[in-house]
Amino acid sequence: MDKKESTSIFKTKDGVNYLLPFIVVTLCFALWGFANDITNPMVKSFSKIFRMSVTDGALVQVAFYGGYFAMAFPAAMFIRKFSYKKGILLGLGLYAFGALMFIPASATGNYYPFLLAYFILTCGLSFLETSANPFVLSMGEQQTATRRLNFAQAFNPIGSLAGMFVAMNFIQAKLNPMSSAERATLNDTDFEALKQADLSVLIKPYVAIGIVLVVVFIVMLLMKIPQRQVQDSTVSRNLGATLKRLLNNKIYREGVLTQFFYVGAQITCWTFIIQYGTHVFMQEGMTEQAAEVYSQRLNIIAMVLFCCSRFIGTYLMKYFKPARLLSIFATGGFLLLLVTIFAGGRIGVYSLVGVSAFMSLMFPTIYGLALGNVGQDAEVGSAGLIMAILGGSVLPALQAMIIDKKEVFSMPAVNVSFIVPLICFCVVFIYGLRSYKALK
Repeated sequence: MDKKESTSIFKTKDGVNYLLPFIVVTLCFALWGFANDITNPMVKSFSKIFRMSVTDGALVQVAFYGGYFAMAFPAAMFIRKFSYKKGILLGLGLYAFGALMFIPASATGNYYPFLLAYFILTCGLSFLETSANPFVLSMGEQQTATRRLNFAQAFNPIGSLAGMFVAMNFIQAKLNPMSSAERATLNDTDFEALKQADLSVLIKPYVAIGIVLVVVFIVMLLMKIPQRQVQDSTVSRNLGATLKRLLNNKIYREGVLTQFFYVGAQITCWTFIIQYGTHVFMQEGMTEQAAEVYSQRLNIIAMVLFCCSRFIGTYLMKYFKPARLLSIFATGGFLLLLVTIFAGGRIGVYSLVGVSAFMSLMFPTIYGLALGNVGQDAEVGSAGLIMAILGGSVLPALQAMIIDKKEVFSMPAVNVSFIVPLICFCVVFIYGLRSYKALK
């Protein structure tokens, strides 16, 4: 992307330049990526700290996705009444408040205040995503909108990598190494002392990110952002009429469904790469702990591939229509998953890592295609696409049920379980193909 081109995608026909606001909003993409990937390992950490079952620990993810789902439409209504900037400010505020709530939650020594903190934090993330994605789409001309969103979304996995790094090195590595079985034998006094020591470790990164968010909030508050063009007065602002228009929009309607399946595929591939890798490496003679550590490292490599490939995909959009590129990438992910399912072994593990390269442009491209022709209904349309993130909690549960079978069709169940994201990539491929034909 040359200098002239890189700045032109942030300008409107009347010469309004959104480059500086784009930079600040893009930082928000990295910030919610950080929140997502520092939280994933917390299921195990909370289970250990509070001597709970894995099921109780998984309530972290319920609270996390619950915030996304519950706040998406209220966020859209808020943005529609006020502005994208105020939606982002409220999102940053809730995110910061939820992160800083870890301080009083730790003081109580109880688990449920942490769930409340997570819920408030992700209500903020829901506001951020519902605001920032369509805002970026609006920061220039329509023909460069999907490419602009892909570029902004490329910074999301950078935040994710930072979250994974902090979780591994500043939380998991610093928690007391005592196993769950050993903790179960402690008397109440010793257990409380150990719990408080571990909680003091766990909350520090959240407090730090809360302070960063306050700084970003102030910068965003003081920044002057060009006003969007005046809303078309002929477009109904009635929610019922808006929903009817969106549901009658085939590309949008199918986009929400596709986003549900894509997010499910992403979370399943990243969540169960550790189970798959551990199964393979233990068969090769590694201990369970060594196999888990090696698999976690491969998970980080997968995220690096995801990050690099998103920049590459954004560049390729200079030469390929986004819908066609979406189908091409879905085909690549589908083929690698076939190797993961049927080849197994290290080849299967490395193929699963490689899937991340093909997932890279899917979320923003589906998002951009779905909202590409909804006009003034973008705020509410964005809410529907954010609610589709629920696929990240539904489909991994389905895959986990398959893994628990141990063996399916005389194959390791962990291998067979990847038929779930395989089907998801089929849905993405079909959507890319149908969108390409519809927009041709």
